[in-house]
Parts: sequence; C-alpha cells; structure tokens
Amino acid sequence: MTKTPRALLIFLDGIGLGVDDPTLNPFAAAHTPTLWALAGGQKWLREAVPVETERSLFIPTDPRLGLPGRPQSATGQATIITGRNVPAEIGEHYGPYPTARIREIVDESSLFKRLAARGRRVGYLAAYPPGLHAAIARGKRLRTSLQHAAFVGGAPLGTVEDMYAGRALSADFTGQGWRDVLGISDMPILTPHESGARLAALAKQYDFSLFSTWITDEIGHRGPLERGIAILESFDQVMSGLLETWRDEDGLIVLTSDHGNMEDVSIRQHTENNVPTLVIGQGRHMFKGVVKDLTDLAPRIDLLLGGANENASAPPL
Repeated sequence: MTKTPRALLIFLDGIGLGVDDPTLNPFAAAHTPTLWALAGGQKWLREAVPVETERSLFIPTDPRLGLPGRPQSATGQATIITGRNVPAEIGEHYGPYPTARIREIVDESSLFKRLAARGRRVGYLAAYPPGLHAAIARGKRLRTSLQHAAFVGGAPLGTVEDMYAGRALSADFTGQGWRDVLGISDMPILTPHESGARLAALAKQYDFSLFSTWITDEIGHRGPLERGIAILESFDQVMSGLLETWRDEDGLIVLTSDHGNMEDVSIRQHTENNVPTLVIGQGRHMFKGVVKDLTDLAPRIDLLLGGANENASAPPL
C-alpha cells in the first residue's frame, strides 16, 4: 500500500466551477497558467472534466451532498475535515459558523484529532490578527469548522508573532493586507512566489498541515470582479512557488473548497456549482475514481498517512 510522508491541505473558501463568462467569473477572466496546467490545460470552469497530468489530478467535486439548497461553510468545512456527510447528519446546509452539533461531529471525527492521536505532528499554517484571537478568547467569535478542527487537534491558529517569525502565512498570501488594512507598517512582505515557497517549507515541518484563506469567499459576497481576478493571479504565482519547491515524493497536496461563490460575482450568494479538487504528489492516483464529493477527501488522506480504512465504501489502497 502506498504511503505518503505528509499531506498539505489548501482550502480556498467559496470557489466553484462556473460558467465561461469573463464579465462575471474571475476564473474565466484571470490569467492563471499554473492552475490551467494542473487541470490538464483546462480553465477551472463548469465544463472542466476530471483529468490526470504528470503531477496532478483535477476532480470536479460535489459539495451539495444530496441535500437541496446552497451549500454552506460550516457544514462543508466540517465534511471536508471529517469525511462525514455533515449536512445529511444535521438535516441542512448550515453556516457560516458551526453549531454545537457540528462542533461535536468535528470533535468526534476531525482529521487533525485522529492524526494527533496517532502521534503525527499537525499544524495550521494561516495567521490571524490579534483582534480575532481576542474575540475568540472572549467568546465573542466562534471558530470556523476548520479552525475548530485544528483547535481540538492541538494545532493553534497563527498569530502576529508567527507572521513576524515566518511561521505562518496571511490569508492574502503576501502579508500586504496586514499593512494596508490592519496598519502594521513593519509587517514583512512576501511576493506570491515567495509565499508558495514558504508554504512548502512550513508544510514539511508537519505530517499534516492546513492553509486556509477566507478572502475568496469574501470577494464572492462583495466583489468586485477585478479583485477576484487579482487574487487568482496572485494565487497562481503562489502555486508556482509551491510546486518549484515541493517534490512529488515530499508528500501530498490537496486543494479544495466548501462551496461555490466567487465564480459568480453577479450575485452575492453561494452557488450550487461543483467545486474544484486538486491532488498533487505520488499518492494522487489513490484519489482517482474515488473522489466524488467532499466526504471522500479525509478518508483518503488518513489512509495515505497510515490510518485504517474506516470508510467501507472506499476502494482499498
């Protein structure tokens, strides 16, 4: 059975596979040669089909999970990190923040927690400003489902000190927002390419790590199109820097999302589109023909990191 030494999960909140219309879909308008190459030359659009390249596997993935309505963040993220159909268990798509029941499901089945219990080192690679940490500590702000999963698994969210020390990355990849929005004038700034290289270096310190950004979902809710194009072109350079530093034998990279949103800036709501899943590394073929929806990701990652096959419906490795 093929194993992988480590896995990096990259989560882009609120990106789906939308129509080929550059007036409303940043994925149709942005110049993203790295992302296109990883999808076998396809743009990340509704008509994209599953494809395997020399390094990657691209899989349009169902976030609807058999329930009507628009997928939401709390249940979608919980499904990604547990492998359980959380919307089906609670009877609805729900978000943005997890209810007590969703948190219980994450507590029971988080990939972070399962791996930590086996002695694997887990890490959360995204940093957040002091205000958010303070709000969580005071009970004024809930953690997202992914943040809660990291918390119960013993992987703290990154801080401003981690940003200064190069131990975490910002949601905008470069740190520029910490200067422009938060007013931290001496925050170190990376180019997107440098950010990708740092992401690779940080991930190699862990058996399982997660980098998460919320900015894509914010753009989906607020726009404008030009900001969506800019973040995608920046992320394309991040992925270029990551792939130049990451060897296939270094481990597995999985990129996915919880629901569609940014692919249609003509509305301010989530979509029911499929989301993209990208798998890079030697273990990618273990996902081929297996991943259909968001419940299929955590079991495969767990297996490749030495876990038992607890998902009876999944083909064995």
